[in-house]
Amino acid sequence: MNRLTNSTSLRPFIVKHQRSIWDMCRASTLTFIVLLLCNSMQALALSSAEEEQWTPAQAAEWSAQFPWIVGFNYAPRSAINQLEMWQEETFDSLVIDQELGWAADIGFTMVRVFLHHLLWQQDADAFSKRIDKFLTIADAHDIDVMFVLFDDVWNPLPQLGQQPLARPGVHNSGWVQSPGAAVLGDINRHDELEPYVRGILSRYGQDKRVAIWDLYNEPGNLNAIAYGNVELDDKPVYSLNLLAKTFAWARDENPIQPLTSGVWRLNNGRWRGADKDDDGAALFNFMLQNSDIITFHSYENAANTNNAIQSLEALDRPMICTEYLARGRDSTFESLLPLFSSNNIGAMHWGFVSGKTQTIYPWRSWVSVIRFWDGLFSDEPNPWHHDLLEADGSPYRFSEVEFIRTQISGAGDSIDVN
Repeated sequence: MNRLTNSTSLRPFIVKHQRSIWDMCRASTLTFIVLLLCNSMQALALSSAEEEQWTPAQAAEWSAQFPWIVGFNYAPRSAINQLEMWQEETFDSLVIDQELGWAADIGFTMVRVFLHHLLWQQDADAFSKRIDKFLTIADAHDIDVMFVLFDDVWNPLPQLGQQPLARPGVHNSGWVQSPGAAVLGDINRHDELEPYVRGILSRYGQDKRVAIWDLYNEPGNLNAIAYGNVELDDKPVYSLNLLAKTFAWARDENPIQPLTSGVWRLNNGRWRGADKDDDGAALFNFMLQNSDIITFHSYENAANTNNAIQSLEALDRPMICTEYLARGRDSTFESLLPLFSSNNIGAMHWGFVSGKTQTIYPWRSWVSVIRFWDGLFSDEPNPWHHDLLEADGSPYRFSEVEFIRTQISGAGDSIDVN
């Protein structure tokens, strides 16, 4: 069949369906324009963040204000997640004051605390008053605060109101993401979060009780085992878009504190995002190239953690490990604190007082067969996965608390990890 014959035979079809064809073309064009605009907006945000990143000298000057940073990720024993910690009905200043008092007695100097956008959107003024109360308590105990704005880990369907009861024997069974799948998965809704970011940074960006802004915890985490059936496809793409905008909004507020977002995909001492073909490579590179100070997570042993640290040293910026401690994986105080201390790397383990988050149980407790095999339905695990103290403030292991005290008082001692 020649071209003329083919064109002639198609003419009746084109005439009959020309409106449908036009609608299809118009829809495709609009889709292309929307994607182009989204990419342009992300590129603008990336450029803004890159242009205003602190220099290594500025980061070093900030770091010099602090002794060796040592602390933990904090949620009170009375709260199953960030929402229960901060909501008016369940905000427990007495418990917070008691627990931060225990922390100060041990010698901890900083806590990493998760906020949530839904609380700001619900009532920004009331939420701010509770944040003010928390900062007052922490300051009274000489403890600095690192706030986390967004989080991609665990339940992607957060809701205000009464939070669920803890599932017996399950690690972090009630923790929720911010913003969660509904907002994160719709790029057109990312700008809904701008008032939250700007509101928090404008109110506390000059507050010396706040030490660091951790803008986004583990962006792109797929939570495959626990919530894979309700997680986003191509989540890292959406997370990068939001992270880029968040850095730009935060930079524009010009806080006195450094901005960071910590790399976290570590496997046998290698950062998986360092591979350019990895699906998390863009996020990994963006976090490292735009954070004022370098933060990272390691739940591996000292040798692997040391290898990972060496790959980050070329950035010539202060470093803080913002998550560690998995006793069953040889990520312990005894194995890691000397490494961090000797390299002047801040150390913030996960969990403090055993409570409703149930992070004494390992991640594998999400698999019911493993829970049965491990006997985790009722008895506490041996060893504890995270956390340091029992609910009454007594140590899980007295030797750990004494070791921590010794490390804090003698920061700078070296360790051989080979």
